[in-house]
Amino acid sequence: MKRVTKAVFPVAGLGSRFLPATKASPKEMMPIVDKPLIQYAVEEAVAAGMTDLVFITGRSKRAIEDHFDKAYELETELEMRGKADLLKIVRDTVPSHVNCIYIRQAEALGLGHAVLCAASVVGDEPFAVLLADDLLDSLGGSPVMQQMAEVYNYHRCSVLGVMNVPREQTRQYGIVSTERDSGEVQRVSGIVEKPKPEEAPSTQAVIGRYILTGRIFDHLRQLEPGAGGELQLTDAIASLLKEEAVLAYQFRGVRYDCGSKLGYLQATVELGLKHPEVGEEFGAFLASRV
Repeated sequence: MKRVTKAVFPVAGLGSRFLPATKASPKEMMPIVDKPLIQYAVEEAVAAGMTDLVFITGRSKRAIEDHFDKAYELETELEMRGKADLLKIVRDTVPSHVNCIYIRQAEALGLGHAVLCAASVVGDEPFAVLLADDLLDSLGGSPVMQQMAEVYNYHRCSVLGVMNVPREQTRQYGIVSTERDSGEVQRVSGIVEKPKPEEAPSTQAVIGRYILTGRIFDHLRQLEPGAGGELQLTDAIASLLKEEAVLAYQFRGVRYDCGSKLGYLQATVELGLKHPEVGEEFGAFLASRV
């Protein structure tokens, strides 16, 4: 039985909501305290046992490759100065057993197209998809992708990370309908992209975590481009549902939408308060401002 060892990170987006900060630097490299968003996602995948990390990149994304590359000059300088703690942080950005693969997406044609770009590397194996915009705090428990990998290993089918959202927000997400009304793991009976609140089949929203079987690539290849010429991953999953089971998993943890300014600030505050180096002082500062 094939385990999930490959993780795909679509990172070719423009990050226009954070201009001008993202004019020359990828949004995925924006830091939450002292780590960029993409590193949080990578650490989550590695904790789940994934060893092949596939980054779907675009123009002006070279900083991501540099971040996960070996920094010879920096490491030499830190070693000469005896800064062992900082040297370990730099060297542990990616563990030595992990392989980073970079694929260029020439045009940003939707999430489905970005995932399809990984087909030549993934083949027919199951794989994970992690969107760095969605920062997930497992609150001290197992990382969310590890939770999902355990669900996949038991059920051997695609798994979507979901959470309940206010009905008025359904137009911002892919929304699933399930065969049961409650439960941590439910079989998906339908999925629709960004429905109006009055038309949404439920309030269970898919967030940026997926484990998909290799069959998804066949469905992505058969899709007709939608609005803006984009291929929607949601449409491919809806097609996949017709031939194999797909599960919705209500993950344990908190999600911060770091694709929005408010969500980014919320994540910065919450993770800043938990930071072992500055958390206590930061908490005192916030208290003084209230």
